[in-house]
Amino acid sequence: MFDGQSILITGGTGSFGKRYTKTLLERYKPKKIIILSRDELKQFEMQQEFNDECMRYFIGDVRDKERMVQAMNGVDYVIHAAAMKQVPAAEYNPMECIKTNINGAENVIHAAIVNNVKKVIALSTDKAANPVNLYGATKLCSDKLFVAANNMVGAAQPRFSVVRYGNVVGSRGSVVPFFEKLLAEGASSLPITDMGMTRFWITLQQGVDFVLKNFSRMKGGEIFVPKIPSVRITDLATAIAPEATQDEIGIRPGEKLHEKMVPRDDANRTFEFDDHYVIAPAISFHDENINYALNQVEEQGKPVDSGFSYDSGRNDHFLTVEETRELLIEAKQ
Repeated sequence: MFDGQSILITGGTGSFGKRYTKTLLERYKPKKIIILSRDELKQFEMQQEFNDECMRYFIGDVRDKERMVQAMNGVDYVIHAAAMKQVPAAEYNPMECIKTNINGAENVIHAAIVNNVKKVIALSTDKAANPVNLYGATKLCSDKLFVAANNMVGAAQPRFSVVRYGNVVGSRGSVVPFFEKLLAEGASSLPITDMGMTRFWITLQQGVDFVLKNFSRMKGGEIFVPKIPSVRITDLATAIAPEATQDEIGIRPGEKLHEKMVPRDDANRTFEFDDHYVIAPAISFHDENINYALNQVEEQGKPVDSGFSYDSGRNDHFLTVEETRELLIEAKQ
């Protein structure tokens, strides 16, 4: 569906944007791939790696509505990956987080509508489900904005949907590179926030593939959640450094013991598919009879049980230490 099409990625110089670009170039023949970000050095570095004729690099910030409108001129599909993501930074700089994650989302929506974009997928996070920190709260607000945007356009385009998933293996700022840095500096023990902590775990390529699939699946207004395994933080530490001791240091402010991607309160609107869940919107759009249990590629879902929640601590699939080690190797390829 991306052959001959123009695709814009906000925050495109990040790890997701680079892998998404690589995948598009390998599998399709797009007319244009537009990388929008505010860091000229990262753009310069990405240009050295991706210099195909279809590539375009736009310096811009999602906070700038006019620039967003300009950047989306002639664009068919948008992936909104730009966000302020570091939990402590958001807690100390709340208005900056709000300006990027909420006001920026509004600007993306406005620009997509003005330019009659076909489809938009916004990347969310597990932290948006029952948020306990400002980052999660701003992403919940962003999710609500993108869902409600379908009501603004009625039966016309764009269609807006959201993809929500957990920790990306080895991503910037995650625990894996932190542990590896400590070990490289000679550490013989690893700090564990809580011995009972669990996390959802997904590779970057799995996240990219999931977003690609959902452009075909989406009707507009859904929140897509992949079925992915959980990992115990103690097993992760053992997989990285089996000889190292583990010292419990306590949970940081704004941090959860377990991650949640489908809250119990959303169970009445959640459908289970073979490899993912869909949370249907709480509000009605132009067509009150949209059937979110059947997607655009004819995959059939079923309602989840009353009281269902998708929680990393109660997942059906936990990775073993060896499986965790294999996933870490896979993620670096």
